[in-house]
Amino acid sequence: MGRRSSNVSQYSMVSIGYLLSLLLHPMPAHLQRSAAAVGESIMWALTALLLLVPSNGQAATLEKPILSLHPPWTTIFKGERVTLRCDGYHPLLLELRPISTLWYLGHLLLPSHKKSIEVQTPGVYRCQTRGAPVSDPIHLSVSNDWLILQVPYAAVFEGEPLVLRCRGWYDKIVYKLHYYHDGQAVRYFHSSANYTVPQARSSDSGRYQCSGTMRIPVESAPMFSSKVAVTVQELFQAPVLRVMGRGEPRGGVVVRCDTRLHPQKRDTPLQFAFYKYSRAVRRFDWGAEYTVPEPEVEELESHWCEVATATRSVRKRSPWLQLPGRGSALELASTTAPVPQAAALAPGNKPLSFRKPPVSRSVPSVTSVPNTTSAGLQFPTGRAPTAGPPACAPRTPLEQSAGALKPDVDLLLREMQLLKGLLSRMVLELKEPQAFPEHRETMETLILRVPVSPGAPETATVES
Repeated sequence: MGRRSSNVSQYSMVSIGYLLSLLLHPMPAHLQRSAAAVGESIMWALTALLLLVPSNGQAATLEKPILSLHPPWTTIFKGERVTLRCDGYHPLLLELRPISTLWYLGHLLLPSHKKSIEVQTPGVYRCQTRGAPVSDPIHLSVSNDWLILQVPYAAVFEGEPLVLRCRGWYDKIVYKLHYYHDGQAVRYFHSSANYTVPQARSSDSGRYQCSGTMRIPVESAPMFSSKVAVTVQELFQAPVLRVMGRGEPRGGVVVRCDTRLHPQKRDTPLQFAFYKYSRAVRRFDWGAEYTVPEPEVEELESHWCEVATATRSVRKRSPWLQLPGRGSALELASTTAPVPQAAALAPGNKPLSFRKPPVSRSVPSVTSVPNTTSAGLQFPTGRAPTAGPPACAPRTPLEQSAGALKPDVDLLLREMQLLKGLLSRMVLELKEPQAFPEHRETMETLILRVPVSPGAPETATVES
């Protein structure tokens, strides 16, 4: 409790006591004792109320209690019991009697007020401690099947193990056990065993099922459990690389790798790495910002970042740095480009090795040519040309060289097509000479006419 709250509470108690002493001075003795008792109750009530008010004057908010299930499976057989436990913070309230726990089954208030209860009825359970919000729900299912698939009651996040349990009626051994994910068999066991995904991914979400046989007393036909939906929660969002502004005092441009953790995992430590093309310019560290050196500022769009947990169980990369235009680096601090979904990299995988075409420093950028697409020149995917000179501007040297080479390229293509046709005919004549009787006597000498230049064809004789 802060010093300000203590001072306020002491000042309030002294003030109330002083006022009561002035009011009680002319009263009879028995009235003074009654009024003193009332005043003492008021002082204690005000003190308890002040303890709940922080120094900024806002009412203190209590966190939701945590509801847990033991054993941790949301599906049980008919007749079995599980234990629910409600753990929450119990602050000092106005009441002096012990704080009780409220239990709900759906919208029905249960009679128990203990911290833990045993249940066997299916439904949605919640709990609440006095003064706190209602807890998150737990859905309990009861089955009368021979085979059930049990999944954890708590949310499973990326990088955490996902454990599934296929259980026979009252723990009978299941033989020829198969686990299925979205209708596809993913694992086979000779007898009862749990299926574990060591580090879950978003792709592991879906509907699971199991099948197997049991000896009751002889081996039965294959039995299938009901399908159960499993959702792997996103630990943190795909990162976005943003420009923050100029760096001081050494210059350069500061970029930041932004992401957001799930509210239930907001205390998870994350590390950040920065890359230029496929080269790491700063390996994993706790800092989310990196200063691009001044000589590399012109290639800001070749940078991207990666976020990972400390154990590298979850890794996600950002898209290339998105800039609103081709302006100076000082104008790039307000980047708000949309972020496509980044793929999670498996632990140990290296960053993607593709390269983004760099912007040449000696040849004008293609994007500086307004609304023109010459032969052999294309704008980068998803990038529109920016403002440039008027449409009547003279052709650039790059366009002039491309136009001069076009006739030579067309001639070379025609000659290659002619040569391909002649070679195909030669191969066919060698394989099946009876198909060309007019050339049977001349198979030993072939004349290949290939035009070398547009104006001066030349004859070459090839003898076997």
